[in-house]
Amino acid sequence: MATYKNSFGYFVLPVMVLAFLTLQAEGQGLKVGFYEKSCPHAEKIVTTVINEVMAVAPSLSGPLLRMHFHDCYIRGCDGSVLLDSPTNQSEKFAPPNLSLRGFNIVDRVKLALENACPGVVSCADIVALVARDVTVATKGPFWEVETGRRDGNVSLISDPINPATGLPPFFASINLLKQSFALRGLNTKDLVVLSGGHTIGMSHCSSFDSRLYNFTGIGDTDPSMDPNYIARLKLKCKQGDQTTLAELDPGSSLLQK
Repeated sequence: MATYKNSFGYFVLPVMVLAFLTLQAEGQGLKVGFYEKSCPHAEKIVTTVINEVMAVAPSLSGPLLRMHFHDCYIRGCDGSVLLDSPTNQSEKFAPPNLSLRGFNIVDRVKLALENACPGVVSCADIVALVARDVTVATKGPFWEVETGRRDGNVSLISDPINPATGLPPFFASINLLKQSFALRGLNTKDLVVLSGGHTIGMSHCSSFDSRLYNFTGIGDTDPSMDPNYIARLKLKCKQGDQTTLAELDPGSSLLQK
């Protein structure tokens, strides 16, 4: 198996659900305040950088939260989604991850931490802390993040698209989603809680084009959708539109400036 390094030369590979995924993956050694002695200002440094970013680019809140989920869902919360590959064969190059944004922000946080405490804070912990801080910055809840993760050194493009164990596709049925979560020890309530993370962020119109214009192949709409909402979406998303973005949750546009 190939392994890769990030630009810093180190191997790098909503809320309660991601914490559970972390515990499931790591098992031992995580605790609040893991860096209390080795890098006492680590969390403050992360928060400072994220607040600076959110002040000018609040639209990155959704993508950075999403990055944590995409990382944890494959091989646990080990930072493997961050790994580069000279042949584009790591996780970040898998189709579900091609739309991930914010890698430069994680690099920015890493640089700040390296300047303060070289070689101490793992990239896996950075992704977890960043997810918490962007949530807080967008008026979401605060939670204590258990830290002490070790960075993974394996990242395979095939993992996120594995039909059985990869990331669930955006068109997955509720039964498929429940099965996918169950493989990770998560239940239906966890699925609902995590879905709440989609109250911020955007989606390409192409992701739900068929539900607006050709749901069953006869030019119809998805009958389970509110007709007024369909009309609203059609004003923004024309049939076949591959580039326009729409709010995942109506009214969240303040996060997309």
